[in-house]
Amino acid sequence: MEKDRLIKYSLLICLALIVCQLTVSCARQIKTSGLKESKDYLRAGEQEMQRWREMKFGLFIHWGPVSLKGTEIGWSRGGERRGRGGRGSIPAEEYDNLYKQFNPVKFNADEWVQIARDAGMKYLVFTSKHHDGFSMFDSKLTDYKITNSPFKRDVVKELADACHKAGLKLGYYYSPVDWYHPDYRTENHPRYIEFLHGQIRELCTNYGRLDIMWFDSLGGSAKDWDSENLFRMIRRLQPHIIINNRAGLPADHDTPEQRIGKFQTDRAWETCMTICRQWAWKPDDRMKSLKQCIQTLVWVVGGDGNLLFNVGPMPDGRIEPRQVQRLREMGQWLKKYGQSIYGTRGGPFKTGSWGASTHKGSTIYIHVFNWDSNTITLPPIPKKVIASSVLTGGAATVKQTEEAIEISVPKAHRRELDTIIVLKLDGPANKITPRALLSGSLAVAKKVKASNVFRNMAAHGADKAVDDDPSTRWATDYGTRQAWLEVDLGKPMTFNRAAVSEAYDRVQQFELQYRNGQQWRIFAQGTTIGQKLKLKFPLVTARYVRLNILDATEGPTIWEFQLFAPKK
Repeated sequence: MEKDRLIKYSLLICLALIVCQLTVSCARQIKTSGLKESKDYLRAGEQEMQRWREMKFGLFIHWGPVSLKGTEIGWSRGGERRGRGGRGSIPAEEYDNLYKQFNPVKFNADEWVQIARDAGMKYLVFTSKHHDGFSMFDSKLTDYKITNSPFKRDVVKELADACHKAGLKLGYYYSPVDWYHPDYRTENHPRYIEFLHGQIRELCTNYGRLDIMWFDSLGGSAKDWDSENLFRMIRRLQPHIIINNRAGLPADHDTPEQRIGKFQTDRAWETCMTICRQWAWKPDDRMKSLKQCIQTLVWVVGGDGNLLFNVGPMPDGRIEPRQVQRLREMGQWLKKYGQSIYGTRGGPFKTGSWGASTHKGSTIYIHVFNWDSNTITLPPIPKKVIASSVLTGGAATVKQTEEAIEISVPKAHRRELDTIIVLKLDGPANKITPRALLSGSLAVAKKVKASNVFRNMAAHGADKAVDDDPSTRWATDYGTRQAWLEVDLGKPMTFNRAAVSEAYDRVQQFELQYRNGQQWRIFAQGTTIGQKLKLKFPLVTARYVRLNILDATEGPTIWEFQLFAPKK
């Protein structure tokens, strides 16, 4: 009997130890799982990011009562900008009361959504509230809102309903910055945080499914907006949502503004850019050409990004007809060639002034904008090209060796907007390490200096104009009317062609010079430059070359300055 009791006692002890170990193990698992779940709100899931990446092209809309003035939304408001310097051109009292005159009776949400769809866009992001603090939705937390205007209707609700009905993904721009709210960046800022979180809760609960939250905090920190708790609430209410990087946290994607983002495949990004020059509507604002629009889209997608393309509707609620026409022209192009855009990834050849590449499965699409010679020479790849064609029509000759891939297309088959060559491989293209394709410019990576650099920032240094990267630029300080960029080719070189690409169309007069001894001599000159200006001139042999900007409307900024040897 005693022996039996000892055996039972031993078994009970072993069982207790096993239970204890299981309890500890479960506790650890619960703790680890809880830790993982507690951080899930900081980023979207892989499936959500994949769906967003595949869409590639979206419509950004900046609109509000300021359209009555035709000035920039938020920034043209006078008065104090707490947390930011400067003042706008419209007195705050006048700006803040524009909504009392705002009655956009021709606004039609279904028409806006149809315009986006006609453009080939897959999602729409609308400004629910900008820095000026005006809410374009029926918020219960403020009287400064669209439903208190003569219009009285909830624009956000009507857009949400139209997007859901049409199957267009929906996003809201929301600025945590608020120059109107009395508590913003004061000793009562915690009260403003409650207001901010309350409005985001309204947007996430009152308008159905929301796919994108697009913040614009002007560099504010996560602490400024209590972003971790804000993100936790958003993800709980809209679990599938994508959030950008402008609320003090990295979130899901980067947002280069008014420029083409750099080639980047390890983190998602989205260029936000205006179809004209101003975010909000401006009468007779200069609009991008179809060529600029298409090539911008291709450069962005070829760099592995998305393009969020902005329009500013007019005071009556319509999107300006000429902007609608341009968007529909883009849509017509995408109907023909969208297979090289939607659902692709950037590369494997890095973007450059020559063009861009995209890929899907075992197919590579080569987008060529500039034929600086009769042949495009691509770096070698570890896959075999088994077939080729020209998506835009015509034929191509493709020669693959261990050193390069050479592609030639007859001039008659080259397209002004974009010539697209299709390469079929014997294996997946996503296994190929991205490689740069140099333009052939004699100025690439040469020593360079400039008369002026924007705030002495290395990110806008003179070298950015000769790095063969369309996502970087040399920039000058605000107010600069004259400037020069000087390239040292290292030794005398012979050239008879040049190409210059400019941001924001500010240059009004320029000349190209070479140095002969101590004297600079002019060999080409012109007025405006634009997205891509090609110049041809008699042969020049020189070591030092200068782009001399004689007049500009505002600090000039240059994407690329290139020089080319005579064609063989």
